[in-house]
Amino acid sequence: MSGALLVLCDHDRGVLAEASLEALTFARDLAERLGAPCEAVVIGNGADTAAADLAAYGAEAVHVAAHDLLTDYGPEAWGATLAQLAEAVDAVAVAACGTDRGNEVLAHVAARLDEPFVANCRSIEPGGDSWSMTRIQWGGSLLEDATLTAGRKVVSVAHHAVEAAPAAAPAAGTVSPFAPDLDPSLARTLVTDRVVLTQGITLSTASVVVGGGRGVGSAEAFAPLEELAAELGGVVGCSRAVTNNGWRPHSDQVGQTGTRIAPVVYIASGISGAIQHWVGAMASKHILAINTDPEANMVTRADWAVIGDLHQVIPAVTEEVRRRRG
Repeated sequence: MSGALLVLCDHDRGVLAEASLEALTFARDLAERLGAPCEAVVIGNGADTAAADLAAYGAEAVHVAAHDLLTDYGPEAWGATLAQLAEAVDAVAVAACGTDRGNEVLAHVAARLDEPFVANCRSIEPGGDSWSMTRIQWGGSLLEDATLTAGRKVVSVAHHAVEAAPAAAPAAGTVSPFAPDLDPSLARTLVTDRVVLTQGITLSTASVVVGGGRGVGSAEAFAPLEELAAELGGVVGCSRAVTNNGWRPHSDQVGQTGTRIAPVVYIASGISGAIQHWVGAMASKHILAINTDPEANMVTRADWAVIGDLHQVIPAVTEEVRRRRG
């Protein structure tokens, strides 16, 4: 089989997800080693707008899928669309970022193509019908070496495994329309309404996250963390113990069962660093741990650590930030 490496680029009504650019960055290197063109796929309303930035990230072609059914995100409809396109262009592989959406759509693609699906790959070495790869298991606590043998490969790239980066030179980015043949029944899993829970900077997109754990002590004691986050233009996160105690909502939780973050700086205060929390925080570029226990897991994994009482350290840091800003 010869053909393109197709990359699903997720978007929200025309606004590309950063995760899609990670997948495209990863895929263009893989495509070069395969000797195949790297081609992007955008689906549904807003796809034309989302397509505009993809040439800069190495997309030789951008397939824009449109259909009356594709009004918003729908895993079955998107999966059917991507599977049909893969067969139409005789794709050698289909890829996406290993977000909830990416993995969900690729699972449908693999089922329709009757091919295996390997999720959350950190590295891939292509080799004919069989590819060798290392993938993340158990939320990042295990790295698994695997071999995938399939006619058409279906893989997702682990979120934050690479940083999104434009190609050295823009690719052609030729826009190609695609009209899938979709059964009306696929509308049963289609987004039909939206409720805005958060606006502006979110936990998953913030460049600075100030996290608090059990050591913060109470819901009210998060106020100094909120002040520091506001001074730094960031947001507040927390550990599972905090949400279990009802001090913060689940939407603030960083971890395997919460949000996975990748800020420039993560300030982890009063957090022991259990594996479930570390899975959500390990993509942080730098970590500052504030803890009274010098042997805490978060302290030993951090780039910098302050051994002390967070209730004294956090206000002192906030005051120093304000002083330096005049």
